[in-house]
Amino acid sequence: MRAEKKFIIAEVESHLKKSDYVILTNFTKISVADVAELRSRLAPEKAEFHVVKNSSFRVAAKALGLPEVDGALAGQTAVVVGGKNPAGVAKIIKKYVEDKQKLEVKIGILDKKVFSAAELSKLADLPPFDTLRAQFLGLLTQNAAAFVRVLDAKVKKEQPAAPAA
Repeated sequence: MRAEKKFIIAEVESHLKKSDYVILTNFTKISVADVAELRSRLAPEKAEFHVVKNSSFRVAAKALGLPEVDGALAGQTAVVVGGKNPAGVAKIIKKYVEDKQKLEVKIGILDKKVFSAAELSKLADLPPFDTLRAQFLGLLTQNAAAFVRVLDAKVKKEQPAAPAA
């Protein structure tokens, strides 16, 4: 393999190592100004948008043990990687697609599992992680409080009445 190809594959590998997820997109209709806007939207999540060659992605993904996605590697391909919040990145991409209608999501890989564009859209519709955590803790405390009220009522019911003076 030529040195140039090795360098390009190493660069793609370094992009893929930045996160536990990768979102593959088709950027055929997108302009340079649109890419700059997308990158600025992704910046708060520390995510990055990179154009990659399909063959380089295929080799780098195989080297990192990612699942094969040959069906999605047709046409122009760009990847979105980086950051620790794949749901937040999916929200940004979904909003961008709705606003501009120039970017097409092909598939995503999250924790070495392949997700379709529709599944990524569902992920984007989830509330933020802090909200989900608060809802879960609310459910736990609700059930615990209800259980304590039942026990308290049972104890109060079983106590003998105080003698009359």
